[in-house]
Amino acid sequence: MSPITIRRRTAAVTLTAALLVPLAACGKGEDKPAADAGSTPKAVNLTVLAASSLTDVFKTAGAEYEKTHPGTKITFSFAGSQELAAQVKQGAPADALVTADTKTMDGLKAETGNATVIAKNRLVIAAGKANPFKIDELKDLADTRIKVVLAAPEVPVGRYSKQILDAQKIEVKPVSQEPNVRAVLSKVELGEADAGLVYKTDSAKSGNKVVTVDIPDEQNAVASYPAATLKASKNAEDAAAFVTWLSTPEAQKILQDAGFQKA
Repeated sequence: MSPITIRRRTAAVTLTAALLVPLAACGKGEDKPAADAGSTPKAVNLTVLAASSLTDVFKTAGAEYEKTHPGTKITFSFAGSQELAAQVKQGAPADALVTADTKTMDGLKAETGNATVIAKNRLVIAAGKANPFKIDELKDLADTRIKVVLAAPEVPVGRYSKQILDAQKIEVKPVSQEPNVRAVLSKVELGEADAGLVYKTDSAKSGNKVVTVDIPDEQNAVASYPAATLKASKNAEDAAAFVTWLSTPEAQKILQDAGFQKA
């Protein structure tokens, strides 16, 4: 083979190699996933069933969660815990549940994941504006001149009310029994009742519409708020993330700023 032929073949090989380098680089680039920085967060819609006494604080907590978890939208459904339990039993589409007592949650073990108590609460007497009957302790509620409204006994706050009244041997004949704590408070705010037993956090949100009378710890009951995911959730991972978040310092501050006690 002549020197000229050898030089021509060498040049052809060199040129071919040079052309293949950028092509190989392009091929590798096609295998790389798109950069996360420009990706859109996955859209998630969570439905959370929550006790009515959590109405205000959960609206604040939900807004904060959405802000720190882009793409997640939380819709709350508030009602008495016993009503929420009935909805779960009937297969209502939802992702998580928070009740105002452990008894209701314990009755739903077949429908929920493991429950975690996220907050606690206590009862107070909510008296009508200006407190005309000068109510200042539980036994005053036995006065038959006073129109007292309580939550129904199957409702957590109604069960707690009965518990503390029975413990003090105080007989109260309520003018009505309401389906949740908000309904009890509303009756007192509107002047349809002179007094009622409600959670401390609800009375605090009422401002000057009612007079709050504290109940001593030794005569009181502690309400616990357990939270759990629902096994029927179609967003199990995201629902679990929200329930876990409720125990974080960030969420706990929101709850405690609203008057709830540490779990």
